[in-house]
Amino acid sequence: MQYRKFGNTDLMVSEIGFGAWAIGGNARVGNTPIGWGTVDDDVSKKAIQAALNAGINFFDTADFYGLGHSEQILGDVLHKNQSVIVATKVGHRNIDEKIVVDYSKEYIIRACEESLQRLKRDVIDYYQLHSARLHHLQNGESIEGMEMLKQQGKIRYWGLSLNTFYPAAEAMYLMERNLCDGFQLVFNLINQKATDVMKNASQKGYGIIARMPLQFGLLTGKFSVNTKFRNDDHRSFRLTTEIIDRTLQVLEAKIWPIAEKEQLTKTQLALSFLLGFKEISTIIPGIRTPNHVVQNTTGLKLLNKETFEFLQSLMDTDWDEILRLMEKQG
Repeated sequence: MQYRKFGNTDLMVSEIGFGAWAIGGNARVGNTPIGWGTVDDDVSKKAIQAALNAGINFFDTADFYGLGHSEQILGDVLHKNQSVIVATKVGHRNIDEKIVVDYSKEYIIRACEESLQRLKRDVIDYYQLHSARLHHLQNGESIEGMEMLKQQGKIRYWGLSLNTFYPAAEAMYLMERNLCDGFQLVFNLINQKATDVMKNASQKGYGIIARMPLQFGLLTGKFSVNTKFRNDDHRSFRLTTEIIDRTLQVLEAKIWPIAEKEQLTKTQLALSFLLGFKEISTIIPGIRTPNHVVQNTTGLKLLNKETFEFLQSLMDTDWDEILRLMEKQG
């Protein structure tokens, strides 16, 4: 495992991190699934240990993943290893079976204490506003709350997990004011919309976390047009048959042949592509089994310049319409 510096902080993070959304289980808010279906907690704990054995030292979760369950599972395994880097998020709530966002200072401070208890830690290494939008930042309470927690020693650094499709305004607001320490953004072979934000932020000394590197599994090669997701899996409404079909047409015509030529699995190609961006501090594929650790950490390599630039070039042509379909599904 290789490690990269997280912006201007003193954190050295593994190039591949542990995305812990899935181990939260099959939670719902009302009728809306917010997880990835049923998981086995014992398997999740073995996956966390396998990640540690593979050299992963960065674990990313949120208090909303499994409505706290993801944090609890991480805490059960990692509390004896305080040297690893744990990141979590705040801002999404379940109130009366409805998803509500809350970036008030009062809630942020209370939620942090609750996350610390579940994670069994005295301090959170990297605390993130969970997809806060510009008006939430302009309100000022969220920033005040994060800075207060930092002054109190409850968190070491803080940042923002950016909106999936239009992350620029929020990032610019914080960068212009020299606030926060990093950004988490969606970045993968299909969705490279945050390229300019990522490069600008990196130049200014912000750490960058690339989330959804496999685009909900589409880039693993495991799906077909006949793939159906259980109703307790959020992909059941996000990945429609049309989206899967249109995506597979591009993958089969232009991407999978490259994986074969490079002698990489489809997952390895997707992750290797991201390693080519020096701006990215860590990549966090979703992991819930020990086998996922192996698939996401072995056989990766830097792609040659020609291949790398070709994969970048598809953003403005083949993927544009597909991303518009994805945006409609949320």
